[in-house]
Amino acid sequence: SEYAAMGFEYGYSVERPDALVLWEAQFGDFANGAQTIVDEFVSSAEQKWGQRSSVVLLLPHGYEGQGPDHSSARVERFLQLSAEQNMTVAMPTTPASYFHLLRQQAYQRPRRPLVVFTPKSMLRLKAATSAVEDFTTGTFRPVIAEERLPGGAEVDRVLLCTGKIYWDLLAHREKTSDTRTAIVRLEQLYPLDRAAIAAAIAPYGDAELLWVQEEPANQGAWQFIKVRLPRSLDRDVRRVSRPMSASPAPGSAKVHAAQQAAIVAEAFAR
Repeated sequence: SEYAAMGFEYGYSVERPDALVLWEAQFGDFANGAQTIVDEFVSSAEQKWGQRSSVVLLLPHGYEGQGPDHSSARVERFLQLSAEQNMTVAMPTTPASYFHLLRQQAYQRPRRPLVVFTPKSMLRLKAATSAVEDFTTGTFRPVIAEERLPGGAEVDRVLLCTGKIYWDLLAHREKTSDTRTAIVRLEQLYPLDRAAIAAAIAPYGDAELLWVQEEPANQGAWQFIKVRLPRSLDRDVRRVSRPMSASPAPGSAKVHAAQQAAIVAEAFAR
């Protein structure tokens, strides 16, 4: 069961501080059977008992039209448990970013757990690739600023996002030749690097800020973001997402596709 498997890997990581121990769920939702391990150990063992672990949870997460059980790793749950630098929560968008994240985790001291949300579709996405030099140079960047717009572009909107939705937004921007919209990626959600976010949006002055996510409004990172970003940036941040939902995702692939297209269209609509 997930409970026993995650519990074993957590314990192994405690006893072997020199090892990088990773536990992967087949799909994101399949980790919910181990929620007790997450609550009692992964998120709080250091604060309760001074017990340190660097276990890595790899939770496939991505809205790919495969239904509610194969879409959401419940990002909101992990962010709700995040406090006092107790763990790192990340959603990298490129292979090199993922590599540098794991490398950082292996060497990070003091040790703390790492939760990584990893969409399966990005394994096959040609756009989501990295050059060899991206692996051999650089370090993990919690925030990746706009890199593709031409110099001198007059930007009046900045999209803030994390994970797979970045590639959907980028494809739409390139298809429509939009040069007024910048896209900033949060590769790490917790701890939130407020200074890096502020630096990434600084070149665009008072441009409108939008948080764009695939998840419903009551799920994903929005509830976490809306409390922290507007206050730290002293700016309003508007949400673009699926509507609130009891289910993590629709069961119909057609409904999924329509919702996904609506999110992307709204993000760029003026």
